[in-house]
Amino acid sequence: MTKTPNNATLAYAALQPEQILDTLEELGYRCDGRFLALNSYENRVYQIGIEESAPVVVKFYRPDRWSDAAILEEHSFTQELADAEIPVVAPLSLSGQTLHFSGPFRLAVYPCHGGRSPDLDNLDLLQQLGRLVARIHLVGETAEFSDRPTIDIESYGIASCNFLLDNNFVPAELNPAYESVAELVLSGVEDCFERAEPFNQFRLHADFHPGNVLVAGEQLHIVDFDDTRRGPSVQDLWMFLSGDQAEQTPQLHALLEGYQEFRQFNARELHLVEALRSLRIMHYSAWIARRWEDPAFKIAFPWFDSRRYWDDHVLALREQVALMQEAPLEWRGF
Repeated sequence: MTKTPNNATLAYAALQPEQILDTLEELGYRCDGRFLALNSYENRVYQIGIEESAPVVVKFYRPDRWSDAAILEEHSFTQELADAEIPVVAPLSLSGQTLHFSGPFRLAVYPCHGGRSPDLDNLDLLQQLGRLVARIHLVGETAEFSDRPTIDIESYGIASCNFLLDNNFVPAELNPAYESVAELVLSGVEDCFERAEPFNQFRLHADFHPGNVLVAGEQLHIVDFDDTRRGPSVQDLWMFLSGDQAEQTPQLHALLEGYQEFRQFNARELHLVEALRSLRIMHYSAWIARRWEDPAFKIAFPWFDSRRYWDDHVLALREQVALMQEAPLEWRGF
């Protein structure tokens, strides 16, 4: 395997269509020239046409982000889920391998499934998603990751805050406001976690949001386990809740009605919903900052280095401080 470029944020500059097609040819595919870049920033993902066959999707992993062992744990977990007849999209095994190498890049090949994002107003669909999440969790709690991290305050919150401040992403005049509200957010998150105790943490999708569900008629497919890690069960549920509490409550009920058909839900974890949302807000900003030298990020997020973005970010964190102090969503099983 060729040495990964030192600056991983610029590594994709070396990834050209010819190399992508040549790599697929080396893996045994006869490409027909159709080439479509899919919506992905962390990795590079392409749909490739194959002669006399269905297209495939190839994912080139961002160098230096995950170890080979961590990627293989992702693949192994998704295959466990597929073996349990859960409609996840697992990588294809080619010559007995799911992880492949091309120059400085590691890659995996997947079957291609189309579809649209789920309608969050469709309570029957949310109930179906709840059943699928519970089935994922039943498999997830049967073993542990050894090379994948846990969703926690340190990595998602404290490390994110420190990176933004240490690298001068927050405008200097907003530093006092940002530091103050970040301290309140982290304190609120800790309080929420304490109120939720005791709760279990185990293998999850961990980035389960509507964009990672493909709906095609009556068929669902769950994609993109790239961020799979350990965490509480509610992590795979809360991102399907939208609107104010009155709007979120029936969505929650539908999800949990489906979930409880297969696995008991610990209602104390509802204390974690706004805490996990707060951590995701902090983590998201730091994620963009960590990738800011990648040209694709400056194109996709041109507003990131504007004063308005950071004003809005501080305001969003202040709102989260207030939300974490409110009573959690009500559920009749609580």
